[in-house]
Amino acid sequence: MNKLIPVEMDINNQHYKLEIPPNKRLLDVLRDDLDLIATKECCGIGECGACTVLVNGKAINSCLMLAVEADGAKILTAEGLSDNGRLDSLQEAFLEKGAVQCGFCIPGQLISAKYLLTQNPHPTHEEVVEGMAGNLCRCGGYERIIEAVISAAEKAEEKK
Repeated sequence: MNKLIPVEMDINNQHYKLEIPPNKRLLDVLRDDLDLIATKECCGIGECGACTVLVNGKAINSCLMLAVEADGAKILTAEGLSDNGRLDSLQEAFLEKGAVQCGFCIPGQLISAKYLLTQNPHPTHEEVVEGMAGNLCRCGGYERIIEAVISAAEKAEEKK
């Protein structure tokens, strides 16, 4: 029988105190324990990016991280992008550019794009391609996704 480990984390600006088995992945805690189902499991080996979340500001594959490793962490999932029902500028850009398609990969794509724009607020097309390389899209909507990221960056610059 696994011993439960106390873990505290802030997820989407909400504080959680949990008791978690030491071998439980962050992905499973998000989806199964906290019902934050935007984060998807696809490959389970860190190759597809569908489970991408921000942990302390860094994009990680939640299928590769044990939940106990997130003790004390600040985590952002796709559910945390909107603010009181108002879409994040990236979400708006994805809709405007038709980047959503089937939608399965979009939460991970959005989180990776959020991370990319924090690291490089004015990316070129090539830099977006490189920055989003860890996220696969079965629909093949890469060009629309790239356009959406660039559009969100341009709109953010216009607001300044």
